[in-house]
Amino acid sequence: MKAPSFEGIDQDGKMVKSGDFAGKKIVLYFYPKDNTPGCTSEACDLRDNYNTFLKKGFAVVGVSADSEMSHKKFAEKYSLPFPIIADTNKKS
Repeated sequence: MKAPSFEGIDQDGKMVKSGDFAGKKIVLYFYPKDNTPGCTSEACDLRDNYNTFLKKGFAVVGVSADSEMSHKKFAEKYSLPFPIIADTNKKS
């Protein structure tokens, strides 16, 4: 399925846009909240399989309504190697 257009600021303060991935395959996943059991499990599974996704030509991007600071702490705590966009206005 084709990913929808998106843009937002990630946990490192960088603007991430769907256009950054033009012509590439992407795993774009949406989740409700950082540090909840299900969301943490999902993020860690993507982390654990991240190199496999890269080898197959996929990028991984997460999106949730939490803030950039919350995403930064979440990504650092679980060593998440992919961008997580803060969609605080729930527009992505």
